[in-house]
Amino acid sequence: MSGPTREATSAAALIDDGLAADLAAASLMLARRFAAGATLWCLAPSWEPHANHVAVEFVHPVVVGKKALPAVALTGPDLVSTVRVSVRPGDVVVAVASAADPAVRSVMRRSPAWGVSTLWIGSGPRPPAGSADHVLWLDDPDPRLPATGGFVLLYHLLWELTHVCFEHPGLLSEPVPECTDEVCVTCSDEGRLAEVIEPAIGGRSLVRTAEGEETVDTMLVDPVEAADLLLVHAGMAISKVDEELDR
Repeated sequence: MSGPTREATSAAALIDDGLAADLAAASLMLARRFAAGATLWCLAPSWEPHANHVAVEFVHPVVVGKKALPAVALTGPDLVSTVRVSVRPGDVVVAVASAADPAVRSVMRRSPAWGVSTLWIGSGPRPPAGSADHVLWLDDPDPRLPATGGFVLLYHLLWELTHVCFEHPGLLSEPVPECTDEVCVTCSDEGRLAEVIEPAIGGRSLVRTAEGEETVDTMLVDPVEAADLLLVHAGMAISKVDEELDR
């Protein structure tokens, strides 16, 4: 009986139980989003070939019979603006980057206002908890790791497991949360992240949220500028959010 292949040995060395569980969860999310019509937007500001490679993995499947999935690599000097005008609610952004990458940090922070899901692949020091919906991370601090096959292995497994989910159609429907409590509509409007599109005119600003464009009262936080992040509750901006991370 033959021993394990080189690829299997490499995967076993890099992927522990925690990372395997993260891969499974990220793949299920991705399959559900694709099934609902999402596009995958791929970023890698410091290593653009990775962004192109991720997109190619999904657009041009190497296995006969696997469906091509919409994926686009985004590159350029002003990545935050490029992502802003590209994504639609329900889409997914995947970034291959270090935890310190300022453009990716900003994109991840703004994604809830754009209504998109996020996935962050990287190595070394981890991003803060909650920075992305799903984090696939190699804790090896070796700065040469992005040039090895570690990242390629992660996003190839992500592609492969996403197609495994497609083989089980019952998994592709998002569970519908049950709510039987009677609550006040205003009180149930928890704080939502919003990004300013047009600053205040008469104390009201046009903003973008996961639900789309809306006008909110910004008198409590004025002055506001385009691209500011706000926390909105019951139609009113109640604070500015983490601006130091988004410049």
